[in-house]
Amino acid sequence: MKHISILVPRGAVLGSIEGPRQVFTEVNKMLKNNGDAPMFKVQLVGLTQEVPACGGMYTVYADATIKEVPKTDLIIIPAVDGDMPKIVEQNREFLPWIVQQYKAGAEVGSLCVGAFLLAATGLVNGRKCATHWMAANEFRKMYPQVDLVEDKILTDEHGIYSSGGAFSYLNLILYLIEKYCDRQIAVFCSKAFQIDIQRDSQSPFMVFRGQKDHEDEPIRRAQEFIEKNFTEKITVDQLAGMFTLGRRNLERRFKKATSNTVVEYIQRVKIEAAKKSLESSRENVNEVMYNVGYTDPKAFRITFKKITGMSPVQYRNRYNKEIEVES
Repeated sequence: MKHISILVPRGAVLGSIEGPRQVFTEVNKMLKNNGDAPMFKVQLVGLTQEVPACGGMYTVYADATIKEVPKTDLIIIPAVDGDMPKIVEQNREFLPWIVQQYKAGAEVGSLCVGAFLLAATGLVNGRKCATHWMAANEFRKMYPQVDLVEDKILTDEHGIYSSGGAFSYLNLILYLIEKYCDRQIAVFCSKAFQIDIQRDSQSPFMVFRGQKDHEDEPIRRAQEFIEKNFTEKITVDQLAGMFTLGRRNLERRFKKATSNTVVEYIQRVKIEAAKKSLESSRENVNEVMYNVGYTDPKAFRITFKKITGMSPVQYRNRYNKEIEVES
C-alpha cells in the first residue's frame, strides 16, 4: 500500500487538496468493489492540526502533522494562493521535511503553483518543472536555476513530478494512478471524473503577455516596439540599430530579460494577435495571417501550431463562438 501525504500548506487552494484526495480514494473504492485490497493510504498532512484555507473561509483538518509522519511514499504539494514569496516563507517548515522524505525514497509531486513550494526545496534545481502559465514570469524570477517548461501539463524526473495550471493537476493524478496501479484503472478514473487523459500540453490555453518585469530599459523599449509594430517586418539588425546595441549584445540581453529570443518574441506577439482574431472575428485564416504580418501560409501554420499545439482552423473552431454556432 502506497502512503500518500497530501500537504495542507497555509494559503492552500482547497480544490487542489480535495481533488487528489477524492480521486485516490475513488481508486480504493473501485479496488474494494472488485474484491482487491486498497492501493493507497491517503492522509492530509499539515504543520498544524487545523489550517485555514481560501483566506479563512474554510478550515482544513489535517489527519497528521509532519512531526507525526516519519515516512511516506508520495508527497503531493497542492496549489497555493497569494503573494508567493510570503506563501513560501509561511510554509518554510515543510521544506526540510520534504527534502528528508525524498532522500529517504519518497516521490514528490507539485500541483499548479504548488511548484513554488517545490522549487523552494532546491530539489528541482537544474531539472524540469511545470506550473501555471500565468505564473511563469514570476516563477522564473524567483527560481532562475529551475528549467521551467511552461507549456507542459506534467513533468516526471527522478521521482519528482509537477503539473501545469489549474485543473490540469488532475492529469498528473491520473498519470500517478496509472504508474502505481495500471492503465485500466487510470482510464476508469478519467471516465468517472471526466478528465481528458490524453492532454499533454497547456499551450492551447496560454495567453502571451510578454516578460517586462526586468530592469533592462532598452530591451523593454524593444519589446514595446515589437508589440506596436508586429504587422511590419521587424529584423534583429533593425532593433539593434534603433537601440544602439550590437546584434549579439541585443540577442543576449533580450533572451536573459524575456526568456525568448528576439525572433521567438516577434512570433509569439504575432500569433497572440492571430489567436484573438480567430476567437472573435469572421475573417478566414488567410486574412488573419496577412493581418498579423505573415505572407507564407505554410510558415504561419507551422509557427501557429508550434506555439498553440493546434492548427489555426482547429483553434478557430474551438474558441470562436459564432463558428461554433454555425457548425
